[in-house]
Amino acid sequence: MAHTSALGSVSTDPSRRRQIAEFWFYFSENRGAVIGLVVFALLVVIALAAPLIAPHAPNAQYRDAVLVPPFWEEGGRAAYPLGTDAVGRDMLSRLLYGSRYSLFIGVIVTSIALSGGIVVGVVAGYFRGWVDTAIMRLMDIILAFPSLLLALVLVAVLGPGLTNAMIAIALVLQPHFVRLTRAAVMAEKTRDYVTAAKVAGAGPLRLMFRTILPNCMAPLIVQGTLSFSTAILDAAALGFLGMGAQPPTPEWGTMLAEAREFILRAWWVVTFPGLAILITVLAINVMGDGLRDALDPKLKRS
Repeated sequence: MAHTSALGSVSTDPSRRRQIAEFWFYFSENRGAVIGLVVFALLVVIALAAPLIAPHAPNAQYRDAVLVPPFWEEGGRAAYPLGTDAVGRDMLSRLLYGSRYSLFIGVIVTSIALSGGIVVGVVAGYFRGWVDTAIMRLMDIILAFPSLLLALVLVAVLGPGLTNAMIAIALVLQPHFVRLTRAAVMAEKTRDYVTAAKVAGAGPLRLMFRTILPNCMAPLIVQGTLSFSTAILDAAALGFLGMGAQPPTPEWGTMLAEAREFILRAWWVVTFPGLAILITVLAINVMGDGLRDALDPKLKRS
């Protein structure tokens, strides 16, 4: 029986290599997903190398260079390739450092939502009964509120700031992971390999987290990727509303909030942070579509 259980949950190295090759075959068929992956990888490199490639410190103010346009426009300067903002800070440097905040927000929020959602979802799907009912009704209540509105309420209770914004967004995103995990666990717990492990003497914790959970990860990985982009977008929205990262933090949403009054006479202070958010979220979303195509057996062509 133990041998049967091992066969059900452990793959040999050649089989793992075949799975990776098959995953990349289906993923690479989606050209948009590959482009999204390249853009995301470039974003990671930029975030890690920001102190090395940024021409100026992100909060350094140059009083003789207030609202300087990009270098290709009349009045632009090569020292400030994308221009400066209303207090003379270099836009390019702030955008490069802003990528660090966006990645940090995405990683932390997705990690909190994913880990918490998996634990709660596995418990709900495995034990069922009143535990499942109580958990799912609570998740339904959270999902009944618009996500950004609920995040705003939570940040208003906790206090404005980047840390509290990340906590609020993670709590708002958690029901999606709970529902996905619960559905996957309910589908897997009746399989033969779970019955074999139970007969072999595996306890509930081992069954839940060592036997069942590894076979439920495909949809969770896709949801995690999409939640990554949602976290960046929601954090930017909270920053724009003054409830997320606070000035002078070079976070893209906060940069947009600071630039609102200059939209008509200094287009670059609004356009570049907005484009950074758009490109990042779009790249992660199309990459998530590719992951779904590669990981979902129903979408694979024979």
